[in-house]
Amino acid sequence: MSTRRRKTEPAIPDVPAGDEAAPPTVVDLNRYVPAYLTWIANKLSRGASAHYLAAFDTGIETWRCLVLLAIEGAISAQQVSRVIGMDKASVSRCFKSMQSKGLISMDLDAADGRLRIARLTPDGRALHDRIMGVALERERAFLSVLSASEQETLISLLRRLHENLPAVDAATLAYLANKPV
Repeated sequence: MSTRRRKTEPAIPDVPAGDEAAPPTVVDLNRYVPAYLTWIANKLSRGASAHYLAAFDTGIETWRCLVLLAIEGAISAQQVSRVIGMDKASVSRCFKSMQSKGLISMDLDAADGRLRIARLTPDGRALHDRIMGVALERERAFLSVLSASEQETLISLLRRLHENLPAVDAATLAYLANKPV
């Protein structure tokens, strides 16, 4: 496996460790966690989408919705948006496309007649089951550089970071309220 970077990827500058006398004037990309999380998520999503489109004529957004529908049984666009962070309008467009392909059915919620609920059709479940093998193999390959105990630690840490996101938003608002931008 080559260690050379493609020309489209910016080089990550080497910054000497411990040089913390002055506040940084640029983000240290060797240590900036949001950058790593974004890069990993973007590259995983782009790769998955390319493979799923080629093999199943299905993009990553549809796959994400299929996963939640398989788990939940029935779910609204608003619930999908809340769980995975997709824009609600994107979820609604995805649901419309999935419905036109016969992957889901849409019904009004019995408790709230304004809320539309999606359910997998047999074709939708079959597509989910076919893609799941590829998705799990991609996860296995991705995590193969970690021991079983490191994988458990990573999952635990990611869960904690995910649960901390409301505090990040609150800290951002407080910072912006107290600092002129």
